[in-house]
Amino acid sequence: MAADRRIVIENCSIATVDADDTEYANGYVVVAGNRIEALGAGKAPEGLENVVRRIDATGHLVTPGLVNTHHHYYQWITRGLATDHNLFDWLVALYPTWARIDEQMVRAAAEGSLAMMARGGVTTAMDHHYVFPHGSGDLSGAIIGAARDMGVRFTLARGSMDRSEKNGGLPPDFAVETLEGALAATEETVRQHHDASFDAMTQVAVAPCSPFSVSTELLKQGAELARRLGVRLHTHGSETVEEEQFCKELFGMGPTDYFESTGWLGEDVWMAHCVHMNDSDIAAFARTKTGVAHCPSSNARLAAGIARVPDMLAAGVPIGLGVDGTASNESGELHTELRNALLINRLGAHREAALNARQALRLGTYGGAQVLGRAGEIGSLEPGKLADLVLWNLDTLAHASIADPVTALVFGAAAPVTASFVNGRQIVEDNRLLTADEDAIARSTRAEAQRLARIAAQD
Repeated sequence: MAADRRIVIENCSIATVDADDTEYANGYVVVAGNRIEALGAGKAPEGLENVVRRIDATGHLVTPGLVNTHHHYYQWITRGLATDHNLFDWLVALYPTWARIDEQMVRAAAEGSLAMMARGGVTTAMDHHYVFPHGSGDLSGAIIGAARDMGVRFTLARGSMDRSEKNGGLPPDFAVETLEGALAATEETVRQHHDASFDAMTQVAVAPCSPFSVSTELLKQGAELARRLGVRLHTHGSETVEEEQFCKELFGMGPTDYFESTGWLGEDVWMAHCVHMNDSDIAAFARTKTGVAHCPSSNARLAAGIARVPDMLAAGVPIGLGVDGTASNESGELHTELRNALLINRLGAHREAALNARQALRLGTYGGAQVLGRAGEIGSLEPGKLADLVLWNLDTLAHASIADPVTALVFGAAAPVTASFVNGRQIVEDNRLLTADEDAIARSTRAEAQRLARIAAQD
């Protein structure tokens, strides 16, 4: 939409998630082009020019779009497997199948993952893709293309592994890259696809998979590469007790100390999970402003434990929410993570004081923007920021008797998305995608899941 053309949204509750948690019980938002131009209480200003659309949002809550900070799209076509396993047993069970993915499968899986998130209020998504079997095609291009066509703002965390079965790792030898190959392919992906501009729709991060699947050299040189190219760094960290034992046995130190020794703490870094963090680990993350992608459903699915989110927030650690791969979170959408983050953390030491509804919403919006390095552009509703926003319908059987709209959104059932805008462009209307055929995606993901299962069964 041209910068001088306006959309006016009126008669809605608004949770801005700005620094003051400003809210309006009845207000308006004016979108001009791809930016938020104005918002406030009451009716929109009179005399606005070039208004191309007015939306009566009575009964709705408007929030920033949800920001997903950790995912593995390819896993969409291996959902529902190894459902009673912990992380390491789950990986052992699934790697032989994952090692057989190809470009067509990855494109279909990316479309399924993105569609489920987008129709549920995600406006900025990411994918940590680290499985690159030999001869599998342009997997990064397939994922980026799917996000572009869906109309979602996107960060590809270009992953890698160079520790295979022969080196004590879990993946088959043909499913990992060499140190040199991984670094070269990652650099090429950054140079080809990363956009550093304010309103970028595609960005790329450097993302070796995990301490137990990559060499120390890949971590060190990956960090150097990211900083030379000016992009962010992402990996898995402190997910399980077994990972901590692995690091101590192999490196003589815990995961956080190991990451620090390889250059992997800093305000340009975010890590997934961070379940098993002691006080000194949390202090190190807070001191260095290292971010965390909290994945409550996946952590529960794999029995990894309860992350110390309240303690990390109190220390000043940036935290966003993650769906995680859909082979460990079959629902595949982020709104449930608002609720699960709140409920699961209340099972921990802080009990009912662990998180409240507004803190959960902040994790899923501004917190996610922080860890992706985009808090100046997205994550809150403020004039000048990009027009990524969601209209949640709370005038429903499931929500209408809850007086507070933010409580209704977080504590209640998944709220219908009447409209979702990314960069000022509407991509969802009445809980259906405008940019893709959901039924066709369902058919293609089913077909590719079946094809992958047949190929894996032949080995």
